[in-house]
Amino acid sequence: MSMLQLHQAKISAPVEIARPIELRGVGKEYKTPAGSFVALRGIDLDVQPGEFVAVIGKSGSGKSTLLNLLAGIDRPTAGEVIVNGAPIHKFSEDQVAVWRGRNIGVVFQFFQLLPTLTVQENLLLAMDFCGAIPSNRREGRASELLELVGVADQADKLPSALSGGQQQRAAIARALSNDPPVLVADEPTGNLDTANAKSVLELFQQFSQSGKTVLMVTHEREISQYVTRSIRLADGQIV
Repeated sequence: MSMLQLHQAKISAPVEIARPIELRGVGKEYKTPAGSFVALRGIDLDVQPGEFVAVIGKSGSGKSTLLNLLAGIDRPTAGEVIVNGAPIHKFSEDQVAVWRGRNIGVVFQFFQLLPTLTVQENLLLAMDFCGAIPSNRREGRASELLELVGVADQADKLPSALSGGQQQRAAIARALSNDPPVLVADEPTGNLDTANAKSVLELFQQFSQSGKTVLMVTHEREISQYVTRSIRLADGQIV
């Protein structure tokens, strides 16, 4: 039995949504001193509950832009972005910040853990900011999540004391802090060695099997055994 299965009774399953991710005619254009740059054009995409989808493509193909739109970090210039039933393309900055904390877990390539907080405090801050987890359950949940990803023994250390693989595991635990139904990850294995990359992919696979929807931007080639499907971007379009 996997570590994830051992903890499923303690870590609640997400509320099922018909399609956690729906993109309709999505485009994104940036204005630069050299003129307009179209990062995405005419993107239509549906992702079902429990899917683990890899987004692959060359640098500049629009992968990270797509992820930023799904997380509400950026806004489309055309089309609709509906995540977990919410039309986030219509939200104000304040609305999308509150929404993101409860609905999306974001994992970055460079971990983005706050350096002056311990690993556990990084998770507690995410829960404090969102307020989705009752205050009397937060410390226990942080401990459960760190055990789930295999770094419980690092809870009281600063991120700088951890290896790259351990920091990424801690970042994944933080992304799960508020039990979001959707996880998005931008090159989460890009700074890891082969063994740690494999471990992270296995974690994401287990999360999708437990009902969470995972969408990951990656350059990894050997991913077919982990993901439900892959989509390829080229020149801002799905090909």
